[in-house]
Amino acid sequence: MSKQFASHADLEEKRVSFVKLSDNAYAYTAEGDPNTGVIIGDESVMVIDTQATPAMAQDVIRRIREVTDKPIDYVVLSHYHAVRVLGASAYQPRHIIASRDTYDLIVERGEQDKASEIGRFPRLFRNVESVPAGLTWPTITFQGAMSLWLGSLEVQLLQLGRGHTKGDTVAWLPQQKILFSGDLVEFDATPYAGDAYFADWPQTLDRLAALEPVALVPGRGAALTTPEAVAQGLAGTRAFIADLHAAVKAGVAAGKDLTAVYRDTYASMKARYGHWVIFDHCMPFDVTRCYDEVTAHPHPRIWTAQRDIEMWKALEG
Repeated sequence: MSKQFASHADLEEKRVSFVKLSDNAYAYTAEGDPNTGVIIGDESVMVIDTQATPAMAQDVIRRIREVTDKPIDYVVLSHYHAVRVLGASAYQPRHIIASRDTYDLIVERGEQDKASEIGRFPRLFRNVESVPAGLTWPTITFQGAMSLWLGSLEVQLLQLGRGHTKGDTVAWLPQQKILFSGDLVEFDATPYAGDAYFADWPQTLDRLAALEPVALVPGRGAALTTPEAVAQGLAGTRAFIADLHAAVKAGVAAGKDLTAVYRDTYASMKARYGHWVIFDHCMPFDVTRCYDEVTAHPHPRIWTAQRDIEMWKALEG
């Protein structure tokens, strides 16, 4: 490969923040690295997304232990991507919860995704040897919606539509109007859309907005702690997805091949979004998936380590 993945140059350690959103909700963020959500109930703790390895999850656990000694009984997977799930064993939860769609994606493509992501993101999979053999499997699955009561605190797990993947799950605290969105929403960070549903994603974001969150923990980027910041995060993600989709559709309509569509779309998006975290890394994957959706593949094709390399060489070599 004549040019490495853009993420291979991303070796600088990020500054971690552990932000209190309420007496029950915290956001673990790290300057555009994948976020983790924490919900503290009356007798137990729930973690939303796990970090990429058990070794990296230890820093989340350390932060949790600074504010509570309650057991971490639940881990929620917002979707199936390895960077979100492979740290789960560190928490020793009683239950790992995911949507049935996420479970099905793990069955279908979990092994390939694991190899693909580890190859793309060396820093995010630091101490990858700490990941147990095999995959992270849910012990509870649901379809559409489920509620858990952490004592007097209700946590709703909701599938509000396809977007980042077909299995996207958000965690919602209806009593406090705090939302954990997973990668359906990013803030000052480029949405990874290699497994996305571009036509559906904006409508899914509208359903998130209809909840009227007063605070939101995105998949990447700073915690959004006011309704105004939440609206900004939703609008920014929606604009990125819509702009990229429109550019790709225009290129396909003009009869251009993927390489030409990629170059044109990158150029059209760079000025507005190029300063966002992982822009250069995500764009080849995002445009490839969008081109597939607009042409011949309504459902995402499986990314393998070999397909990653071939795609990157074709578009960035």
